[in-house]
Amino acid sequence: MTKPALCYGLLSLLLASTAAIAQTEAIPLSDCPLAGQRLSVHTPVFDILANPKARAAVERLAPGVLAALPPAIAGATLPSLSAILPARFVLRNADEATLAAIDQALRALPLGADDDRMRCARYDGAPPPPLPAAIDAAAAAIRSMARENGWQLVFTDRPASFNSRDLARFDAVIWNNVSGDVLSLGQRAAFKAYIEGGGGFVGIHGSSGDPVTFWDWYADTLVGARFKGHPMQPQFQEGRLVVDDTGSEIVAGLDRGWTMSEEWYSFHTSPRESGARVLVTLDERSYQPVGFTGDLHMGDHPIAWTRCVGAGRSFYTAIGHLPESHVHPSAGRLLKQGIGWAAGLGATGCRAGKP
Repeated sequence: MTKPALCYGLLSLLLASTAAIAQTEAIPLSDCPLAGQRLSVHTPVFDILANPKARAAVERLAPGVLAALPPAIAGATLPSLSAILPARFVLRNADEATLAAIDQALRALPLGADDDRMRCARYDGAPPPPLPAAIDAAAAAIRSMARENGWQLVFTDRPASFNSRDLARFDAVIWNNVSGDVLSLGQRAAFKAYIEGGGGFVGIHGSSGDPVTFWDWYADTLVGARFKGHPMQPQFQEGRLVVDDTGSEIVAGLDRGWTMSEEWYSFHTSPRESGARVLVTLDERSYQPVGFTGDLHMGDHPIAWTRCVGAGRSFYTAIGHLPESHVHPSAGRLLKQGIGWAAGLGATGCRAGKP
């Protein structure tokens, strides 16, 4: 690589430590995506739990729902799963009339600066530490790939690196299971300009796995599909993967079909419909696509694909929850070659939004 890849390990509200959250630096409210927005059933559960009036409104109209939340969701302090789950998720058993009444009650609540500061505390404006640690299996696998291929890497879990000056140093940015809405408005603008200007993006598994999404460009243009759910009966299942585009350099050397265990994601629509180049699909006959929301069949079920965004290159793989996925021969090779392509090392690239 002529320039290093930036591996954005996680400002994840799921995996970041409490200490890391405490070290964040508040961003201006004018740079916060949630500032001034009304609460609703589409709001993260966290914002309902942390606002006494909102919590009281939900409890009045749906008694017992919030009290019955499991500990992983019930927390009103970060980190908490409640920050990436919409209120409608915990209200999924409510009838339409009750859901509409709750939505109306939440939207009617007056919100002040203190409410905005609470909601915006999840965003971080602090500069990253010089050598932040990455501890999960994907990071270890990427480090190994870097040693093997002579890549330079910088790992960080601080989004303040997402500015035009720092992003210009990198050929590609890797989002390693980044979960939650983590970039401020200014950071979003810098990242979007970097990609459209010829930068590379790699998204791994949970980087498209939020039930609630606040940034349409990221979900619909950069990744190209919105997460619908994953199986829970059981959560991890053996499934069969099939190479879809044998002409892509990213799948060179992969088995044409292989089986492995994973947390298999389903999406509301196929990224193929919006122009993605699908690399690998999932055979839905090989596992049981049933989750919290019921049937998760897609029919055409892409699991890894590429997209051109302006002059930028986007590669996403939904493989990557289980540690062993990153050392699997085919899945590991797919990730390595996808990173290389996103960093501009491949024979193909992107121009004006097209390969």
